[in-house]
Amino acid sequence: MPMEEQLEVFEVDPDLVTHAQHLNYRNEEYMKCKEKIEKYEGGLDKFSSGFLKFGFNRTGNCIVYNEWAPAAQSAQLVGDFNNWDGSQHWMSKDEFGVWTIRIPDVQGKPAIPHRSRVKIRLQRGDGTWLDRIPAWIKWATAEPGKLGANYDGIYWDPPAPEKYEFKHPQPPKPLAPRIYEAHVGMSSVKPHVASYIEFADNVLPRIKANNYNTVQLMAVMEHSYYASFGYHVTNFFAVSSRSGTPEDLKYLIDKAHALGLRVLIDVVHSHASNNIHDGLNGYDFGQSSEFSYFHTGDCGYHNLWDSRLFNYGHWEVQRFLLSNLRWWLDEYKFDGFRFDGVTSMLYHHHGIHMSFTGKYHEYFGLSTDVEAVVYLMLANELVHAMYPEVTVIAEDVSGMPTLCRPVHEGGIGFDFRLAMGIPDKWIQLIKNVRDEHWQMGDICHTLTDRRYTEKCIAYAESHDQSIVGDKTFAFLLMDKEMYTGMSTFEPVTPIVDRGIALHKLIHFLTMALGGEGYLNFMGNEFGHPEWVDFPRDGNNWSYDKCRRRWDLLDMDHLRYKFMNNFNRDMNKLDEKFNFLASTKQIISSASEKDKVIVFEKGSLVFVFNFHPQNTYEGYKVGCDLPGKYRVAFDSDSLEYGGYGRVGHDSDHFTNPEGEPGKPLTNFNNRPNSFMVLSPARTCQVYYKVRET
Repeated sequence: MPMEEQLEVFEVDPDLVTHAQHLNYRNEEYMKCKEKIEKYEGGLDKFSSGFLKFGFNRTGNCIVYNEWAPAAQSAQLVGDFNNWDGSQHWMSKDEFGVWTIRIPDVQGKPAIPHRSRVKIRLQRGDGTWLDRIPAWIKWATAEPGKLGANYDGIYWDPPAPEKYEFKHPQPPKPLAPRIYEAHVGMSSVKPHVASYIEFADNVLPRIKANNYNTVQLMAVMEHSYYASFGYHVTNFFAVSSRSGTPEDLKYLIDKAHALGLRVLIDVVHSHASNNIHDGLNGYDFGQSSEFSYFHTGDCGYHNLWDSRLFNYGHWEVQRFLLSNLRWWLDEYKFDGFRFDGVTSMLYHHHGIHMSFTGKYHEYFGLSTDVEAVVYLMLANELVHAMYPEVTVIAEDVSGMPTLCRPVHEGGIGFDFRLAMGIPDKWIQLIKNVRDEHWQMGDICHTLTDRRYTEKCIAYAESHDQSIVGDKTFAFLLMDKEMYTGMSTFEPVTPIVDRGIALHKLIHFLTMALGGEGYLNFMGNEFGHPEWVDFPRDGNNWSYDKCRRRWDLLDMDHLRYKFMNNFNRDMNKLDEKFNFLASTKQIISSASEKDKVIVFEKGSLVFVFNFHPQNTYEGYKVGCDLPGKYRVAFDSDSLEYGGYGRVGHDSDHFTNPEGEPGKPLTNFNNRPNSFMVLSPARTCQVYYKVRET
């Protein structure tokens, strides 16, 4: 059998055969790496259990601490337990560069008390000594109230009564994820850093009430710089101490599971903070890449992110990162991952100054970082084999083919990628084009321009679209009138009326046409005003824009409730009809003259009217199956801030169109049609009534 026929991805997409040499080489490198792991480590299962050896672990009546630091000449363990004097706690080094120490219990108690500070003291080649946080530390904290204070590693081993015990099973994998992207720290209405407990008790019920089935938590991995949104990770195995303890996070996840919500963690393996005092970069003494977590020189530094880049081909880096995935799944019962910055990992150019056109040579060649791809294949193989219910999402803007095909086919193994081009299109339209000039065909092309053999998560706006320097979509649409025009005690202004109407249409059309899953960032479901800005020197360390204004939603006389009600029920519509997971998606009309889009998704018929003024009575829409149709969902309903013009109890009977089996004789290539009322700037969804 020719080599190019051996991978199943060539059957899925025959055009890939042109790049068979690269894809086969990639797969061979993956197989070689996996075979070495099986030979020398006993398989991916054992290899990814590094946290059982490295860091701090209990063995009998001892604490055992192991750390890979091959560039160090000497090492001591220091902390509160020995008054930061390491003279009695020297560590020994093996041939692989792993430093070890065993510390017996004292009078039947651990020599290192729970919650006490610890660091490893390392001697460099020039004889100088440096204190570093253990790389596998499970919690790290900084001195409260001290600006710019360095972090300390915290020995975390709570006594049995203080350990959180999970009480609820993990929910099963949904047909389609409806994801609520959230940042715990900024989730409070109060201008402070919210806790895991606050989020669990106050925000999770809101998420459940809005019919999401998945929560995606940002900024869980410890990061010394709060304003990095959690993406400059310093301590990979530690939960962010700003919001609480490891046991507090377990409470949050268990409560989510009790509500039937799955929880994904934003995992950052694309780079690491360049902070040498608090993070992994502190183990880099300028040694060669062979003895470091990172590449040396330009290969080890991301110019735009000001961060360090991993050496994915290194054995200990693979152990560290794969074990990190296992840690979050095993210890905290997360239900999956959203991998950050995958585009940066896939290519040596990291996607910088690249504009991907979709031509295959952009994805498979010398610019591809095969070592990083192999790591991602190992990661996906590991988590899917050991945790079949897991969901793994890639943040990739390039659209690399095979990214979301299974590893056994020769793919990279992700379940979904984020459809990152969609929000860019909406921003371009909202900012630069009057909505009466929006092109329906152009919008439909953007929403449907994807590889249908690889699933996408669609979103209109995530956290990226509302960070400082930009605004939420609601604020782009309504701007300063959100300060004065949101009260229902006053007549709605034209700007607010238009803004709420378009906000509903944009988010729902994105959900319905943009992918096989949907994502919303915390607060956007109710049209959160303004933008996100973390406390920093430039805003006098203010938390005013680093919180969520739930109070606006909870005031019943404000119009925010209309957008929230709509968001709640569009999720409920998918819960009832499962249209997101359906492979049936047919756009029958995208009329530039009428500004109307008509399509079928699953068993439903969707009608979107973007025209600013025109309401169409008796508007003919095509459909597949004959019968009787009724309204399942209507953005013009009063509870969504509409005008209640569409009758929900009306029966819409179909008429046959053209000759059976001859689409060209049909209406818009559909064999049947029915008439509807389509008010300006509204959308309606119709379902077929079962015959009795």
